[in-house]
Amino acid sequence: MNGLNIVLVEPEIPQNTGNIVRTCGGIGAHLHLVRPLGFEVTDRHLKRAGLDYWHLVDITYYDNFQELLDQYADGHSFYYCTTKGSKRHTEVQYRDGDFLVFGKESRGLPENLLAAHYNDCIRIPMRPDFRSLNLSNAVAVVAFEAMRQFDFAGMEDVGHLTGRKEFLN
Repeated sequence: MNGLNIVLVEPEIPQNTGNIVRTCGGIGAHLHLVRPLGFEVTDRHLKRAGLDYWHLVDITYYDNFQELLDQYADGHSFYYCTTKGSKRHTEVQYRDGDFLVFGKESRGLPENLLAAHYNDCIRIPMRPDFRSLNLSNAVAVVAFEAMRQFDFAGMEDVGHLTGRKEFLN
């Protein structure tokens, strides 16, 4: 599997998942959703948050996280994004095909999963008196660090200003 893989384990809030769809569309990442989901995939908030980017994103659904691991564990690295990690998200050397795993908004990833993969747990640095970032913001922060390391491969990195001529000179 090529490209970056974003995994949401039991996401609860449709607007967050919709925003993550938009991020995945912008960077060309594959989205993996692990059930149960806290919403219907036809939810209007989910669709509205993802805007018209749904056609740009490959989405795969799983009944449990083990199903995803069984399919991809060989040959792919998994990084578990958690406030309990001891390694910064910027300390990892991401590779094509890596999986970034995020937990549900209310509780994050299960402790037993984190303990089993502790050396692969990463965190976004933040103030010690701050609980966590919004899920869609956390996905964007970590995913764009990976894309920065890939030198933004496949992404347009020069903008083109259109409009009034006095701004173009």
